[in-house]
Amino acid sequence: MPEKLIAYTEIRENRDTMSRLLPIQESFDLIQRDIQIGGRDTSLYFLDGMLKDDSMQKIMDSLLKIKEEDMPEDATAFSKQLIPYTEVDIYNDFDQLTRAVLSGILVLFIDGYAAGITIDCRTYPVRSVEEPEKDKSLRGSKDGFVETVVFDTALIRRRIRDPNLVMEMLEVGTSSRSDVVLCYMKNLVNHDLLNNVRQKIEAIDVPDLCMNQQSLAQALIGSRWYNPFPKFKFSERPDTAAACIMEGKVAILVDNSPAAMILPTSILDMIEEANDYYFPAWTALYLKMTRIMILLLTVFLTPVFLLLMLNPEWIPPAFEFVAVKDIVNIPLVYQLLILELAIDGLRLASLNTPSMLSTPLSVFAGLVLGEFSVKSGWFNSEVMLYMAFVAIANYTQPNFELGYAVKFMRIILLILTATFNWIGFLAGCILLLVLLCTNKTLSGRNYLNVKLN
Repeated sequence: MPEKLIAYTEIRENRDTMSRLLPIQESFDLIQRDIQIGGRDTSLYFLDGMLKDDSMQKIMDSLLKIKEEDMPEDATAFSKQLIPYTEVDIYNDFDQLTRAVLSGILVLFIDGYAAGITIDCRTYPVRSVEEPEKDKSLRGSKDGFVETVVFDTALIRRRIRDPNLVMEMLEVGTSSRSDVVLCYMKNLVNHDLLNNVRQKIEAIDVPDLCMNQQSLAQALIGSRWYNPFPKFKFSERPDTAAACIMEGKVAILVDNSPAAMILPTSILDMIEEANDYYFPAWTALYLKMTRIMILLLTVFLTPVFLLLMLNPEWIPPAFEFVAVKDIVNIPLVYQLLILELAIDGLRLASLNTPSMLSTPLSVFAGLVLGEFSVKSGWFNSEVMLYMAFVAIANYTQPNFELGYAVKFMRIILLILTATFNWIGFLAGCILLLVLLCTNKTLSGRNYLNVKLN
């Protein structure tokens, strides 16, 4: 455990210590400004680009007007009497002071005061609080979380004006020192769950959270690569996060991440979306049931089709039209697996395509991979139809991770069915059920058994 460095009374020693701890000469954006306040030598430390210019100008104007006879005896009295700003703190620990500077806070050393004065007049580059591109709603608010955690907490506070709402700040990462906020209702939350989450976050020993919430989720839940189903629900909508908090859940916000991590969660929570909160109960129930049916179809449609093609005698007379009538040049399972990869290839291509070219590229890809691939004999029209439905149905699920978990299970079902016929299909269904039942969330319960209190 390194020994704590405590601020000195003499300004020269404080300057020397800050120069050792911070690369002031090497980094152009680390600024040290030496001035005189009330006849005393003073040093200011701050990051260029993270201070509000108008607030800084007013503070400097006020400080430079202080006379020598007005200087109080200690830093505490100075901060209370002579600094015309609200967010002011006093620290004598250099670790806290350097952390404040690197976070964008102004640090002030005055000769004769054995402490540093921090003035939080920082600002971050931020985009507007517009509606998320992925999680849109037909009704309701059109704002969304941004990468600045203070703005995100304000968006939740705007919706929940209750003294029981707690925003608890934690810090993770020995190098990044990322801000992590636990949001919960003190009178509704499950305190065992809350204490468990808090202890796990405080016990995380990693250098940084460069991937923000994903890094935090990996550190919290550990490596469970064998289970593809997501352990957390993410939402970029403050109204959804506020509604979940009012249900007694915990929302975790990470600085630099425009989303809230919500827990505990279940399989039903994963398929919820914002429209479920804004529409009447019957409409919301219908939409949720529709998503559940489509989810089941995306898992079982192509495996069941393959199973029936392997056992054509099982097809009822009323459904004989589903049987493949064309010549099969490539085995059906290979057609399905190739199209699974092709769909992801098109999705990746669309992400890297300029917006002005995305529409013509989609039309061109649809023509080439649709009509021409059938005519060339590579794929059967029935296979193209079912895979087109699966590709479109994936977009009905609001949770991106759940969509890919379903895709992986569908591929496993296809491979097992093609290899072992109905026995493989049954084994794949059992595997799917086992993974759902054993997918432990941070609350310690599985998808099918989540209780809040």
